[in-house]
Amino acid sequence: MPVSHLPFSPAVRVGELIFVSGQASVDASGAIVPDTFEGEVRRSIENMKRIVEGCGSDMRHVVQTRNYVRDPANVARYNEIYREYFSEPYPARATITHCLPASLQYEIECVAVVK
Repeated sequence: MPVSHLPFSPAVRVGELIFVSGQASVDASGAIVPDTFEGEVRRSIENMKRIVEGCGSDMRHVVQTRNYVRDPANVARYNEIYREYFSEPYPARATITHCLPASLQYEIECVAVVK
């Protein structure tokens, strides 16, 4: 499971809900892994998926995501990749652009229900 050197938990469970902190393209030590936009999206979502599963749930039980895309030109590709990980009924979602530092192209956080 990815770790952070910043003061936050990767996930917090409250009752039957799991709140997963923002996950980016980082390795198991928390170091940023620069990649193509697609590579960063996939690594970020896979990091989130590992955390959700480690907390006793799965991607089908993700009910909300918040997504941060640095360059709005990548939103169409982000939507294509997103559909590979989530299916109908899709989670409630927010997507924010122009919001990440130069070291990151994408970040995702979520709320999931324990299965």
